[in-house]
Amino acid sequence: MGLQSTSEISIYNNPSELLQNLVRYDTTNPPGNEEECIAYINDLLLRAGFETTLLAKDPNRPNLLTRLKGRGSAPPLLMYGHVDVVTTANQEWKYPPFEAKVVDGFVWGRGALDMKGGVAMMLAAIMRAKEEGMAPAGDIMLAILCDEESGSEYGARYLVDKHPEQFSGIKYAIGEFGGYTAHVGSKKFYPIQIAEKQPCRMKAIVRGPGGHGARPMRGGAMAKLAELLFRLDKHRLPVHITPVTRQMIEIFASNLPFPKGLIFRQLLNPSLTNSILKLLGDLSQYLDPLLHNTVNATIVRGGEKLNVIPSEVIVDLDGRLLPGFSPDHMLAELRKIIGDEVELELLRRAPATPAETDMGLFSTLAAVLQDADPDAIPMPLLLPGFTDGRVFANLGIQTYGFTPMKLPVGFNFFETIHAADERIPVEAMDFGANAVYELMRRYR
Repeated sequence: MGLQSTSEISIYNNPSELLQNLVRYDTTNPPGNEEECIAYINDLLLRAGFETTLLAKDPNRPNLLTRLKGRGSAPPLLMYGHVDVVTTANQEWKYPPFEAKVVDGFVWGRGALDMKGGVAMMLAAIMRAKEEGMAPAGDIMLAILCDEESGSEYGARYLVDKHPEQFSGIKYAIGEFGGYTAHVGSKKFYPIQIAEKQPCRMKAIVRGPGGHGARPMRGGAMAKLAELLFRLDKHRLPVHITPVTRQMIEIFASNLPFPKGLIFRQLLNPSLTNSILKLLGDLSQYLDPLLHNTVNATIVRGGEKLNVIPSEVIVDLDGRLLPGFSPDHMLAELRKIIGDEVELELLRRAPATPAETDMGLFSTLAAVLQDADPDAIPMPLLLPGFTDGRVFANLGIQTYGFTPMKLPVGFNFFETIHAADERIPVEAMDFGANAVYELMRRYR
């Protein structure tokens, strides 16, 4: 698929059209095959007068870097996003996921939110700045990445490990997710991601006597598996109030009317946290993982033959760590819930991330949102998942989730990501592209 028209150098005037063009490339990961999508973006940037660099571990999976030259009075600012997307298999879509139809004021398609929409905003903003002759305080570096959805081995991790010199001098970056409207009551909060939980992948092994399937078995590996899953389902890991979550909840509490504000504030009392979560309905799903390390059983392997009782069952566990916590904390907390009989093994040891976050760019991002929407209440966000930000953090780069979207009441951002009928309002695309442009102009 090539360029859609000869006028696309000015496509920054219509970021939704740019998003449509990106969505129409099927970059489902695995396998990714981001090459054609990256080539389209590269052609667009070259025609707009940018110099670009392509770096790839695999030729079918390149990463693109370009810069808008600044005045040199501030360090470079990194803007990055990925163009690979998750699968649509076994999902029923209202409109085909790679046709990028505009219906009812939305662009429909896989990647509209995660994160080709954000990439389109950044592209539109940087091309507009180039067209208008903007010279920001520092260079604006744009990185278009592959492979975020499957571990970043070919994308951010490859760049950070093999080409760290490309990011020399960069202190701050914007990426996914943040700057979107979160409606709570009559208030419009705009969470800006400043930290994210870290993965902690583990394996649990339960053992018991094996034997013939005709022989009754009590207390075997399967029974122990059932007990393990039951304990994980019924017991939360301990409550932890990290600095970013404290800030977030205090902003909620101070802006919501009585008694809701008071109820929110009680979340900060660890002895009451879990009881208060039960009172918050759907919001508890949003706040629960910000107040606990979490673990979910995701894959179970055991048994090879129908008539043979297995003596060993293996369960893969997807753990997520709060800032300031290490895998050792996770193992200790988990052991208190599941007991000593289950063997636990770490599959990958990741370093603990700092509990405190560099907030140096936050006020600028908040001001951009407040000027764009006078009703905006910016607030810091801890993301319960993880992004390429964890990789760039290895270079000392602080990422802020900032793909701004003014969303309508009733639109659930996190429930729409990775789901059938992923979509983004056309107006949100315009809002986001303008906000990113304004950030570039104000950056100091």
